Amino acid sequence: MRLVSAAALAATVAACQGTRGPAASGRSAPPPDLVIFGRVWTGDSARPWAAAVAIAGDTIAAVGDSAAVAALQGPATRVVSNGAAMVAPGFNDAHVHFGSGGFQLRSVDLRDAGTPAEFIARLKTYAATLKPGEWITGGDWDHERWTGSPLPRRDWIDSVTPNNPVFVNRLDGHMAVANSLALRLAHVTAATGDIAGGTIVRDPDGTPTGILKDNAQDLVYAVMPDPSAEQRDSAIARATAWAASKGVTGVSAVSVGWGELAAMKRAYRNGTLHTRISAYVPLEQWRRMADTLKADGPGDQFLRVAGVKGFVDGSLGSRTALFYEPYSDDPSTSGLLVTPEDSLRRWIGGADSAGLQVVVHAIGEKANGLVLDIYDSVAKAHGARDRRFRIEHAQHLRPADAPRLARQGVVASMQPYHAIDDGRWAEKRVGPARIRNMYIFRTLLDNHTHLAFGSDWTVAPIDPLLGIYAAVTRRTLDDKNPGGWIPEEKISVDEALRAYTAGDAYAAFGEGVRGVLRPGMKADIVVLDQDLTTIRPEDIRNAKVRMTVVGGKVVYAAD
Repeated sequence: MRLVSAAALAATVAACQGTRGPAASGRSAPPPDLVIFGRVWTGDSARPWAAAVAIAGDTIAAVGDSAAVAALQGPATRVVSNGAAMVAPGFNDAHVHFGSGGFQLRSVDLRDAGTPAEFIARLKTYAATLKPGEWITGGDWDHERWTGSPLPRRDWIDSVTPNNPVFVNRLDGHMAVANSLALRLAHVTAATGDIAGGTIVRDPDGTPTGILKDNAQDLVYAVMPDPSAEQRDSAIARATAWAASKGVTGVSAVSVGWGELAAMKRAYRNGTLHTRISAYVPLEQWRRMADTLKADGPGDQFLRVAGVKGFVDGSLGSRTALFYEPYSDDPSTSGLLVTPEDSLRRWIGGADSAGLQVVVHAIGEKANGLVLDIYDSVAKAHGARDRRFRIEHAQHLRPADAPRLARQGVVASMQPYHAIDDGRWAEKRVGPARIRNMYIFRTLLDNHTHLAFGSDWTVAPIDPLLGIYAAVTRRTLDDKNPGGWIPEEKISVDEALRAYTAGDAYAAFGEGVRGVLRPGMKADIVVLDQDLTTIRPEDIRNAKVRMTVVGGKVVYAAD
């Protein structure tokens, strides 16, 4: 990528000829502030390719062939040349844990710890940097990387963390391990009763091992100190900078607490927020959300208080995703219903009656079937409107349920990276038959379902290029499926790009503002170092972001 002076513009135009669209018209408007040349994928089906895009203020002023757009430029116009590499609408991420991501960037990283010994060593090293009494959280460990896949235990880490309470989660967030100090602070003992919608993993004598699943995690979360406002502000600053470096210009932030939302609002007011955010607070707090919107309004398309997010079940990796049949590798369980059905029906109905957008986490087949049933009954009871119910993950769908999403107008908010991660070990969880119903991107698109892609950061990296790679190749992370894991569910690069741009915008009621490069839309743009449509699909994971523009401002530049 080069910044091009006005004197060099003629040479730039000659070098950047691309697929030509209609000429940009007129010189009556002021010259654009920024012009970007390259192979422009617009996301607009009526005009999919162009060679240049011009930006005035925070808005796209023109999209067209290079000569016509160059003619609009003035002496103060900043000009960027990207040669024959791709320029695209800014990526959106339909499912992130934004504040948590910011905190994790400063916490211990256990994601790629390849053995229990490495897991322990990293915690020891990190604990040495803290003061006594400071909590160690985050982590994002993955026991499926370890031979035999043992779950971590409190006694693994007690000796290396004697002065710091530890509660580090598996990367899916649906189980975590506590050391003995954290368990004592939370009063979790052999006498602690079972938790509805959760599991305290125990030794044969009833002593907790340190592993707490789903709702049982709340026992420890309840005794953790809340972050200060300054800590939250720092986490949001780290998160928005990291997102920009990955070409992410907008997100749906889910399970947002009120303290986190306040930090987002402070960043927006201070001009330090560089990511468009649609925020979803916990479903059970729908009344407070409705009152907040009534008093303060939803905000705008930069920071929008969007709706509420609920949970039906847990995760496949934690064996808490809810299925109709037991797990193949643990017939004693078919998963957990983490929110009682009557509560789900009551809360979803109340939120919908208040006009809130409802998004619900569902992973197992039974969980997805249940939420589709509830959505259907609520929509019928309350009458037709543009509500855009969403299922977050929609990971396992029975064949009979796949067409229901399109028929009911439900958005499938999915995370393609999970497919190439879970695909390494999913068959041992649910067997060869049920894996055919996992991450069925092709099937959903063929049924005309609204598909929105995201990462579930920090569960997976907030990197849309990795997500596009996953959706297009379905090569598992261990590279043991070079032709693709369940290859019939692959989709094209164009389809994956749409799911990360216009699809996500639609999922958050932002389709009139972002997701497509068209005059009048907000100038959210990503500049890449390659053209994803011309390189080998398996090379997409090696592509890099050169520049990210949000609302006409360059918020990241690799150079």
